[in-house]
Amino acid sequence: MTEIVQRGSHTDVVVAERNRVLRNTYALLALTLIPTVIGAWVGVASGLNTLFAGRIWLSLLVFFGGAFAFIWAIERNKTNGFGVALLLGFTFFMGLMLSRLIGAVLGMKNGGDLIMMAFGGTAVIFAGMATLGTVIKKDLSGMGKFLFVGALIVMIGAVAAIFLQTPALTLTILVLCLAIFSAYMLYDINQIVTGGETNYISATLALYLDIFNVFQSLLSLLGIFNSGD
Repeated sequence: MTEIVQRGSHTDVVVAERNRVLRNTYALLALTLIPTVIGAWVGVASGLNTLFAGRIWLSLLVFFGGAFAFIWAIERNKTNGFGVALLLGFTFFMGLMLSRLIGAVLGMKNGGDLIMMAFGGTAVIFAGMATLGTVIKKDLSGMGKFLFVGALIVMIGAVAAIFLQTPALTLTILVLCLAIFSAYMLYDINQIVTGGETNYISATLALYLDIFNVFQSLLSLLGIFNSGD
């Protein structure tokens, strides 16, 4: 009887800890949206969004170099407060990088509406995946390898699409990106719920990247389909 009580107590502690990580992740994730919006606004207002126009290699170097440097530093400091500061700095940087797309869409007749549609669509997808990730108690870690391979294909395809300027390839990559990172939301939330991810800074970083990619994919698709208006 005592052993049963102890096991029950241990289970309650584990569940409470996982719920704490999930709450902290959602709170920090909401906070990351602020520097992202500020970064996008600064990029558009200052004209930085046009800085890399026509300079594809430099643009890719700054984006991938800056992003991977931030991600490496965040993971190195994920157990202390500096990791949070780095994460917020990273989201500001990502907002700056997003400003080129934001600026292009704002130049359209209904640009503001398209941005709000992309934001609303991203919110709906996240809410759906968050609900599924919380309800599904089965460990979905087996999805990780397939999603990682898919993300690599998307990244390589995105670079190729920039140089080849093929509309069909661009659309295919955007749809794949939307599907893969929507699935990544489910996977990353499930990892927290099942105890596969116990650090809320790493969890926030993963979910932020999911949301960023889903949003930019949706916005790009909306921009393409409305470019003829």
